[in-house]
Amino acid sequence: MIEMDAATFESLVVSELDRLPDDMIDGLDNVVFVVEDRPEDGSLDLFGLYDGWAITERERYGTGELPDRIIVYREAHLAACEDVAELQDELHTTLVHEIAHFYGIDDERLHELGWS
Repeated sequence: MIEMDAATFESLVVSELDRLPDDMIDGLDNVVFVVEDRPEDGSLDLFGLYDGWAITERERYGTGELPDRIIVYREAHLAACEDVAELQDELHTTLVHEIAHFYGIDDERLHELGWS
């Protein structure tokens, strides 16, 4: 387990977002990234969550919609990782995984691709 304050963790999330390919990030429309300590159920099992409409389902998406959210759970990451390098790898995987949900890629396909 790693000890890390929220501000430092958020800086790592931003750094990992900056490392992602531009074509992955540039396609995100009306999406915000949020860091929370834990999900509502208090578990440490979930590293991230995509909360919104996948681009493949956006025919139901209208103007004035609240942004979709990609949530990264800080305490789950810190509990699962032994050092900062492992944390960076896990954050990278989590971000790719949740961004993939925005693009309509489900967990089964992500598992096949090695991203879950």
